[in-house]
Amino acid sequence: MKELVEYIAKSLVDDPAQVEVREIEGATSIILELSVSQEDMGRIIGRSGRVANAIRTLLRVIAAKQGKRVTLEIV
Repeated sequence: MKELVEYIAKSLVDDPAQVEVREIEGATSIILELSVSQEDMGRIIGRSGRVANAIRTLLRVIAAKQGKRVTLEIV
């Protein structure tokens, strides 16, 4: 999942070198923290959060297949 978020984020931003994804794994849940440069924050969030919600939906589907819960935090 971490690789998927990293791939999507690097495809969207102008400065892919600034993309960083941290994974915090618990027993039944995973927290992914995505950080990008300040200039690219709008590209990741999208209008009214549509891009961020689309990424979260993809992660939810993958996590459900693994029997886990996932949270994407954009910091």
